[in-house]
Amino acid sequence: MTCHVAVIDIGKTNAKLALVDRDTLTEIAVKTRPNRVLAAPPWPHVDVEGHWAFLLEGLRAFHAAYGIDAISVTTHGACIALLDRTGNLAAPILDYEHTGPDELAEDYDAIRPPFSETGSPRLAAGLNIGAQLFWQFQVDPGLKDRTHRIVTYPQYWGARLSGVAAMDVTSLGCHSDLWNPHRGEFSSLVGSLGIADKLPAVRRPSDVLGMILPEIAERASLPTSTPVHCGIHDSNASLLPYILAKTPPFSVISTGTWAIAMSIGGSPVELDPDLDTLINVTALDQPAPSARFMGGREHDLATGGSYPDPTAQDLDFILTHEIMLMPAVAAETGPFKGCQSAWLGPEPDVGTGKRGAAVALYLALVTSECLLNICHKGSLIVEGPFAGNRLFLEMLSVATGSDVHLSSGMTGTSAGAALLVPGTTDALSMRDSLVPVSADLSTSFQHYAHRWRQHARRRSIQRGV
Repeated sequence: MTCHVAVIDIGKTNAKLALVDRDTLTEIAVKTRPNRVLAAPPWPHVDVEGHWAFLLEGLRAFHAAYGIDAISVTTHGACIALLDRTGNLAAPILDYEHTGPDELAEDYDAIRPPFSETGSPRLAAGLNIGAQLFWQFQVDPGLKDRTHRIVTYPQYWGARLSGVAAMDVTSLGCHSDLWNPHRGEFSSLVGSLGIADKLPAVRRPSDVLGMILPEIAERASLPTSTPVHCGIHDSNASLLPYILAKTPPFSVISTGTWAIAMSIGGSPVELDPDLDTLINVTALDQPAPSARFMGGREHDLATGGSYPDPTAQDLDFILTHEIMLMPAVAAETGPFKGCQSAWLGPEPDVGTGKRGAAVALYLALVTSECLLNICHKGSLIVEGPFAGNRLFLEMLSVATGSDVHLSSGMTGTSAGAALLVPGTTDALSMRDSLVPVSADLSTSFQHYAHRWRQHARRRSIQRGV
């Protein structure tokens, strides 16, 4: 019997509702809307009511056209919701890019646990959930008392649908400062913030929180027997199909606004938080050494707009003249954070295939540095928009010396979230759907990668990074 899973999939750039066939992991229908930040008091925040209306309308339409058997949720990380005793928001959900928490960085740093405890690097703005909470409680002195429950972002939507508050291990394990991945329990920061009594149970992403609330079922035209699953952090959703299907070692690179490399079964490594490495926690509650940078954001900033597919002549020009983009385009993140981006050689014009080629090579080389920093071993699987960028894939293979694969089917965050619902997907067929990338192993690619690394590392040393 076919199982249709409605997946609420909220990334930093777009909110999406997908209907996924659980047995084939294909998307039957998709609706999207921009995830715009509302610049209104008390701080820039998520447009949850806009999302909610969009989701209810989408659920109604999907159920009428195809039927919905279950609901699952996946969202970006570094996001927390504070609920009052009625289950409503005690305050708007803070946009993690807001720099307000930086105002109290010194005071927060005095109480946050060390990297050795949490595997969570110190990040700017609100990228550490602990920093968000610390700042919010300081600027709104009554907020802590108004807060009855604190839930991670996938579970905000789960609570709104089912009435059951929870947290999940993958969202807590996403540089929150609140989780100790070595011991599988809350970190010492929970005591320092005085919030232990406000934290609900930590659940596996696949757990069923409960059935959809009757009043919500009526508004969405769904059966009251529709189960709502706990939900998962989006990068871990991308990782889940391969954890279930592949034998380690391997790494998955989840791309979108962020490019996040996650190593499964790699070499032992002592992570360096200054290189934007961290420990993610998988859906199976296992630590996964990870590294990331704002790959999608950097792509959009560096290209400056749309461009045609690079031709062989475009690529040859970039390689021959060693035209290179140096990191870091988004200087606040990644293995070269703090470095100032610059072009070496004549900067290609915006809107040209030459610029597209140079940016693709740059993104692959920064990704290869991320993989080096987490001691990746084995093959690579690329998920998301970068999986459609041929030059990115080829240079990634050359720069890492690894076999690179992408999926021939519809994988990614929505498929991973659908896997939280029991079904009949065959792991072997998932594994066999991976398509190897034929890389250009020419000496020009290898020479370019070598020269790029020389320049990038020299600039890092000069800037003390």
